[in-house]
Amino acid sequence: MILSFFSSRGWESWDLGDRPLLPERMPVLVDDDLRFEDGPGAPRPSTVVNRWLRELPASGCPAPSSWESYARAVKAWMEFLAGHGVAVFDSRERLKAALGKYAEYRAAGPVRERFAATTWGQHMSILSLFYRWAMEEGHAEAEPFTYRTARALFAGTGRQVRVNLAVRRTPKPHVTIKYLEPDFTRLFLDGLRGLAPDGGPDPYYRGRELARNAAVGDLTLATGLRLQEFSSLLIYEIPPLPARPTTAPVPFPVPAGITKGRKFRITWISYEALVAVHQYLDLDRPATVDDTSWRPPRRWGEPLLVTDPDARGGRINGVRRRWETLTPAERFRLVAPGGGTCVLAAKNGGGPFTAWAEVFERTSDRIRARYEPRFPHVYPHRLRHSFSMRTLEYLVSGHYRQAARLVAATDQGDGEDAALMFYLSKADPLLVLRDLLGHSSVLTTEKYLRRLDTTRIYREAYERSGLGGGWADDADAEREADAEFADDADGGEG
Repeated sequence: MILSFFSSRGWESWDLGDRPLLPERMPVLVDDDLRFEDGPGAPRPSTVVNRWLRELPASGCPAPSSWESYARAVKAWMEFLAGHGVAVFDSRERLKAALGKYAEYRAAGPVRERFAATTWGQHMSILSLFYRWAMEEGHAEAEPFTYRTARALFAGTGRQVRVNLAVRRTPKPHVTIKYLEPDFTRLFLDGLRGLAPDGGPDPYYRGRELARNAAVGDLTLATGLRLQEFSSLLIYEIPPLPARPTTAPVPFPVPAGITKGRKFRITWISYEALVAVHQYLDLDRPATVDDTSWRPPRRWGEPLLVTDPDARGGRINGVRRRWETLTPAERFRLVAPGGGTCVLAAKNGGGPFTAWAEVFERTSDRIRARYEPRFPHVYPHRLRHSFSMRTLEYLVSGHYRQAARLVAATDQGDGEDAALMFYLSKADPLLVLRDLLGHSSVLTTEKYLRRLDTTRIYREAYERSGLGGGWADDADAEREADAEFADDADGGEG
């Protein structure tokens, strides 16, 4: 079975009256005989799967990276079934037998085919969604899964939930910590700067672009941005530095074009982290980018030449566009007026740098090998988790109340600073964190925090905080929380 991705480039030559309705980068499954239909009668399973995939953007799954994950999970299951002579829409008895064999195959089969418990759980969740849809649409008469009903407690409210019995048990959250404590955060940032734990130069470090790596590390830990978000930020979208140092967090708009679900939000960044980003922009980045002849590779598409840029937009190939309307793929094709990429992080030669998973992993490997054997693997989404936990700790511990008093006592900042600090000292911590992370509901934020760690000393503090609004359907919240941790498995976006 072949997995391809739809592109409408050149559709005018396809002898079609109108532009195809498929979203760009939508996965498409094609059987090995390159046919979609056999004639009148029931559609092929691959055709049914493609119909399901096309409905994902309108059914709570707007991210192209998630479409690919869903398609790959179903493709692997279909190929396994075909290898054992079982139809995708077979009887319940045969599907259940195949599921048992599949579980054994993914747990103890060939090493390269084995799944960790979390990956297995993600695949079972995807397949469960697919079979429930197929049964509702009349394509399937049975599914391979068995469920039990459990009662879950969320913020003191009991709810009935369905639990898929095919999911393996996983360690308790405190056993698999998914964020960096402050001491490990300092180690990691020093490692990105090429420094040893004592703050001196690491004599064994041979890396380059220290200012860039450290600036982006600071930015990610201080904003909670996802990989797709911070890797496709433009230099024009970085907020200006306040006129003077402030203890108040600085608002940091996240444009809709790069967020998960294309939903604009405002997070924040500390003054110190913003200084590091501006130092990189002013000193180190120009040496890498200015006067270069970089152009995007042909496979990316035609270059998008920028003129007259400002904070909101610029002329792209002569047409005025707002930055917020640009997708990540379009941003990587932008060429600045002085040469090189418009994306914040640039590599030697002037192009956009995107290999952050490798940079973070190499840094954590070096720290673990030379200085701290307990240091965890660090992937981009772990920094988002670290931001979440640090921010929650500040919110529930009174940190912002103390900062608010300092702003008032020293007449720091302007009226907006004082208003923000007053809000942070009074608002419900979960509501604040919901907005910073871009979650659709407080319930998602609560589920997300429970998965990070249930043994932290401030657990009771956030559970006592009132959930004044923002509730959503429990299944929607579960799916959104799942998506946060799906990014952990591949080190990328969700």
